[in-house]
Amino acid sequence: MADARGEDMTNRYWRLDARPQGNDFAKALSLVEAELGEPQNGEIVIDNRMLSMDAGTRMWMTDRTDGYQPPLELGVPMSGLVIGPVIASRADGFAAGDWVRAFGTWSDYSIVDATLSGAMMLDTSVSDMRDHFGPLGMNGWTALWGLEKTGATKAGDKVLVSAAAGATGLLACQIAQLLGGEAYGIAGGETKCAILERDYGVTKAFDYRAGDMTEKLAAIDGGIDVYFDNIGGEILEAVLANMALYGRVAVCGLIAEYANGRRGCPANFDQVLMKRLRIEGFFSPDFMQHGDELTARLRQWVDAGELSLPYDVTLGLANTLTAYEKLFTGGNIGKVIVELSK
Repeated sequence: MADARGEDMTNRYWRLDARPQGNDFAKALSLVEAELGEPQNGEIVIDNRMLSMDAGTRMWMTDRTDGYQPPLELGVPMSGLVIGPVIASRADGFAAGDWVRAFGTWSDYSIVDATLSGAMMLDTSVSDMRDHFGPLGMNGWTALWGLEKTGATKAGDKVLVSAAAGATGLLACQIAQLLGGEAYGIAGGETKCAILERDYGVTKAFDYRAGDMTEKLAAIDGGIDVYFDNIGGEILEAVLANMALYGRVAVCGLIAEYANGRRGCPANFDQVLMKRLRIEGFFSPDFMQHGDELTARLRQWVDAGELSLPYDVTLGLANTLTAYEKLFTGGNIGKVIVELSK
């Protein structure tokens, strides 16, 4: 693709070269450069200004074929959500200058099929465009859908959220309260727990790093009505032991299993029967068609100052892996974003 001077444009992108072992992403991905091609029919070219770092993409790097989508092939650009202006379009409804969010690539520019990538026109009147990743984007959509639809949260419910200091978790804690519930959180470290209680209205935050989670969660009087699960693993075992009768578990993520590849059934799975629990998983494809409706509801809360999210920003495409690793080491509070200097 040529720029305004007629010169060929180059594109840097992170290439998936191998299946990562644990959190050693530097040995699995490399930053390479290639000529930026021309868009084909139905495609747009996005000048990436922001990249969203999301834990769910870790599973795309594995060789698992039983996930909700096929694994990425080796040798291809790493995929993820991006925000930026369109600089060229061969897709109906999109023109140069339009700001969009889409599933693109970790790169300077993304060439994507407008339909298959879920490209969505963005309202530039939003005071902080990063909110289109956070409360007005997939994190907000996931938190609202998972609590209201999957978890069937109602007024008076005691709602527990794991990874509560992450992007989706922080929004879920707030939305649980907006739906009339009482929010509890699980996070790593005293600092994060203190922030949840002080700044986000969480009744009690539990530090999983301190251990004894089964005993600690027993302090939730009457048991847990709704569990918004981002983790799986041993924490899910502790939660099942403390669910209320007819409780609901909305499974959003399984961070505990993404890196090590191990899968297991909770040792106390019998509690599903004993307490008549309902466990249901959900993914973004389940509610993509409701995006406009979800965004409108979420924006009302954002504009009213009732829903917010801190941003953990890393500058520069070259530093993407540093930002991504934070998702799996507990090094962030809120939404992790890479901003590209343009």
